[in-house]
Amino acid sequence: MAVETRPDVGLPQGVGRLTLKWKAFLLVALAVLGFGLFAYGYEQANGMSVTSLRSTGTMGGATWGLYVVMVEYFIGVSLAGIVIAAVSRVFRIVELRPIARIAELLTVASLMVGLLAVIIDLGQPLRGIKNMLLYARPQSAFFGTFTLVAGGVFLSALAYLFLGGRRDAAELAEIPSRLQWFHRLWASGYTDSVDERDRHRRVMFWLSVGIVPLIVIALSTEGLVFGVQVGRPGWFGSLQGPDFLVLAAASGLANLVVLSAIVRRALGDWNRIDAAVFKWLGRFLLVAASAALYFMVVELFTLLYATPSDERQLADALLTGTYAWIFWLSIGLMTLGLGLLIAQAASSNWRIGTLVVASVAISTAALAERYLTVIPSQTHATLLPYDTGSYFPNWVEFSVVAGLFAFGALLIGLFMKVFPIIPMRDHLIPTQDDGVEATNA
Repeated sequence: MAVETRPDVGLPQGVGRLTLKWKAFLLVALAVLGFGLFAYGYEQANGMSVTSLRSTGTMGGATWGLYVVMVEYFIGVSLAGIVIAAVSRVFRIVELRPIARIAELLTVASLMVGLLAVIIDLGQPLRGIKNMLLYARPQSAFFGTFTLVAGGVFLSALAYLFLGGRRDAAELAEIPSRLQWFHRLWASGYTDSVDERDRHRRVMFWLSVGIVPLIVIALSTEGLVFGVQVGRPGWFGSLQGPDFLVLAAASGLANLVVLSAIVRRALGDWNRIDAAVFKWLGRFLLVAASAALYFMVVELFTLLYATPSDERQLADALLTGTYAWIFWLSIGLMTLGLGLLIAQAASSNWRIGTLVVASVAISTAALAERYLTVIPSQTHATLLPYDTGSYFPNWVEFSVVAGLFAFGALLIGLFMKVFPIIPMRDHLIPTQDDGVEATNA
């Protein structure tokens, strides 16, 4: 897509202007993505044997590895974005309006990357998709997860992003630029009349009401993929659904905090995303991180107290064995992040830098917890007479996953150059025609 590079372009928020820093970001992201594509091509040419993935049991490995970990992580991250956007509209929280589009974009980008990770994990994606269409069982948790995430949440998030941006697109379509055709296409004939504005408000409200339970069901179903599998210590249990939901909320909010801080610095306009935004996000993250740590402690206690020998073998692998460094790292990072949040809440002094540090710690802890959910139950204590297995990703898997992160970053970075990532209307002073009232932080 050709974009305007002249410094005097009349589009807001740096749309259409390619700065030196943005070009450097683009080159780095493309380089990482390119190497990820090379690694994936190498894997496709030589088969999954070039990865560290091996069959469980007889081959002493793990069938689900880093790719599945990324599926769980990215789809979990998508939860907070669309929920924050929906909650800010349903409960009329004006302070969160500046980051509504950032949240929607985070959801769309995370879902795209998560679904790509599903395809990559298939090994032969075309055959996998064909077999799903031919032999899918609607009562299967796998089928429910994919259809709810791909067909439900993703399409709803796209519709939410599209409808929420039509008003801005109509304004941008009046500004001569090389992107004018794109903005006219997005506006799709939007005229900003009173009736049309009212119709948009109603549609967005009911879409907000419907999308929250949809994504909750999707995340819970994703947990059921693990929770209903018998013969896997650490998986079979009723807590998998809510555990996935809580950890998704914590990781998603943490990523939203970091992305909002990056956008704030990139735009260089501190008044657009002010301290009130981060105060709200910090409070939400405090609740989500507290619940996530609670579930981690409950899971640990369950593994240690009166468990069968196979469950105890898994607990030993987590506490003192192969996976101990990852387990204690996740506990330590989650505790660190939660401690920083509690300290800020107690002093009522929410510092953006400290909040970003806490968010990075919590997001990393969530990623480590996803790894511990997927891997150890495949290599340890399978309730069958197999020796203990092992798994650790190799350079191919790490390279492909790095490419996925780069792809997600590119989606967000490119969006910022073709469309305002913050709503153009004055979000600090709600007007009568906006249909909202101020809510105190």
